[in-house]
Amino acid sequence: MAEHEGLRKRMGVWIESAAIQRLIIILILVNALILGLQTSVTLMTHFGSYLIWADRLILSVFVIELLIKLFALDRRFFKNPWNVFDLVVVSLALIPSTGPLSVLRVLRLLRLVSLLPKLRFVVEALLRAIPGIISIIGLLGLLYYVFAVIATGLFGQQFPDWFGTLGKSMYTLFQIMTLESWSMGIARPVLESYPYAWLFFIPFILVATFTILNLFIAIIVSTMQSMQEEQRAIEQQAISKTLHDDSAQIHADLLRTESENQQLREELRAVREDIRALRELLAKQNP
Repeated sequence: MAEHEGLRKRMGVWIESAAIQRLIIILILVNALILGLQTSVTLMTHFGSYLIWADRLILSVFVIELLIKLFALDRRFFKNPWNVFDLVVVSLALIPSTGPLSVLRVLRLLRLVSLLPKLRFVVEALLRAIPGIISIIGLLGLLYYVFAVIATGLFGQQFPDWFGTLGKSMYTLFQIMTLESWSMGIARPVLESYPYAWLFFIPFILVATFTILNLFIAIIVSTMQSMQEEQRAIEQQAISKTLHDDSAQIHADLLRTESENQQLREELRAVREDIRALRELLAKQNP
């Protein structure tokens, strides 16, 4: 049993080593290139069999890597969300598929997210920012609804293709929010029939485009800063604990040294006493 656990530990250390992780990253990048080349009809005609063989070989390496991790970590494998993410991505690539479903193979490239710490940090920040993002989406949806109702009532009769229904108005407002041809394509034609329509378009753009959309960025940046501060706090706690442990060890060593010195002094005192007693005895024997 101990030998089995030792093998698990050695395999776990080996598969998580920097060299193996770099190899996996290189294989993912090569696999990305292969999947891109497979979209070329000309290349598939001449080198299709080689590209397919290379793709399957790399996929086999990914499967072996996950199997080794499963063996090394056992149930602990599923406690790490990134391990589960890798398992799902590779499993999707193993599903036999033809036609449109074959594009799911490209999802295995997302494994780069789990292997690169900086990408993991960004994804974790996005996930932690979801509650705030949902709040902003709710505010944006309310804003859209209010402005869509107003636009449908004001411009729907004259411009039914853009504002004829509530759904069309919301889609048009989305186009305006992205600033895609909003002026020449939508606003100016409406202004020709409704000269005061700028009182509708400009406030909507200022609120939706320059305020609410920036709130998304602010929430994500704030979350990333909070995570960085948490990491710094954890690192500082680890450093403080290490310093405290070192100080405690040094203090213990000093106490032990002092105790040993005290013992040596007592032994030297005893030796001196013995020598003095021996001299007195010799002096008595040889007056």
